Amino acid sequence: MSSTASGVVPPRDDIALMAGYHSPQIDVEVRLNTNESPLPPPAAFSEAVAAAAASVEWNRYPDRRATELRSRIAARHGVVPDQVFAANGSNEVLQCLLLAYGGADRSAAVFEPSYALHPHLARVTGTAVVEAERDRDFDLDPEVAVALIDSTRPAVTFLCSPNNPSGTVSSRSVMETLLSAAGSAGGLLCVDEAYAEFAPHSALDFIDDETPLAVTRTYSKTWAMAGARLGYLIGPRWLVAELEKVALPYHLDALKQAVGIAALDYVDEMQARVDAIVAERERLTAAMAETAVQVWPSGSNFVLFRPLGLDGTQVWQQLVDRSVLVRNCSSWPRLNGCLRVTVGTRPENDRFLAALAGILP
Repeated sequence: MSSTASGVVPPRDDIALMAGYHSPQIDVEVRLNTNESPLPPPAAFSEAVAAAAASVEWNRYPDRRATELRSRIAARHGVVPDQVFAANGSNEVLQCLLLAYGGADRSAAVFEPSYALHPHLARVTGTAVVEAERDRDFDLDPEVAVALIDSTRPAVTFLCSPNNPSGTVSSRSVMETLLSAAGSAGGLLCVDEAYAEFAPHSALDFIDDETPLAVTRTYSKTWAMAGARLGYLIGPRWLVAELEKVALPYHLDALKQAVGIAALDYVDEMQARVDAIVAERERLTAAMAETAVQVWPSGSNFVLFRPLGLDGTQVWQQLVDRSVLVRNCSSWPRLNGCLRVTVGTRPENDRFLAALAGILP
C-alpha cells in the first residue's frame, strides 16, 4: 500500500525506491555492532559539559559560523579556521558536500565494498553513482580507480580510509594517485577518515588551499561522543565557503559547539583510549586468526571476519542468542557471509570470543 495520502504529490521516484540506512538496535549485554567507543569520556569532560550547558544563552541563536569551535579544530590540525566546516556528524558534512558539488547531471565515485552512506547520500541529493570494485583483500587497485575516474569524470570521488567495513588503510601513494586523477577530471577527492586516529597516516598531509581535497572526521569514535553527533571537514577555503551556502542556518546548536570545544581539552585522554583500543584490536585479531574464520587486517576500531563453512546470518543470530551483537554484513554486496565486530573492552572482547568459540566447529 502506498505511504502517500490520496491526492498528495508522491516523493521522487528514486527516493520512493530507497531503503534508509539503519543499524539494528537490540537489547543485549554486549553491543559491538556500531563502532562506538567502548569507553566513556573522562569524568572531567562530563563536568565541563555540565558547566557549558549552564552557560548557554538558550534564548539566543548560536554562533552561526561556530567560530571558536572551528578555531580550536583548526589549531589541532595546523590549518586556519576558514578551512574547517563543522556539522551534525560527519554524515551531515558529507551531505552538504554533495548538496554543493553533486546533483543532476553529476556523479560520485565509490569503491565497493565501502561506507554505505556515500552512495546513499549521493542518490538522496540526486547525484548519480559510479563504482569500481576493490580487490579480494579489499585493497584499492590504483589503475582500476584511475580508469573509473578518467572514464566517468565524477564531481566527487569518495575514498574511505580506514575503509568501513573492511578496516583497510589506503597507502599514501594510492591517495596521491586518486587525488591527481580527481583533479585532472575536474572533480574533488573526499577522504572519509572517521577512523583516522586508529590508522598510521592521514590524507590531511595533502591539504592546502589549492588542492581539491576534503578530509572528513568525526567526534563519534575516538572522542567517545557518538551521542553528540558532531563532525567536521578540513579542506581549501574556497570549498568550505561553498558548504556554508548549503548548510541550514544555525545548524550547529550552542551546546554542541561548547561540547566540541570542551572535548579538545582532553587530547591526551583521547589518545590513551585510542592506544588501548588498538592494543585490544591486535589481541582480538590474533585470537580470531586461531579459529575457523577468515579475518582481515584492520587499521580501525573494528574487525571484519567471515566464519568458514557456516552461514554468516546464522552465526550472527547465534551470537545474539548469547547476548552479543555484531554487525551482520553477510547480505551486503561483495561481503557474502561476513560479519564485523567493534573492538570493545577486554571483558567485552573476551565475551565475544567465548561466544564465537561456542558456535564455530
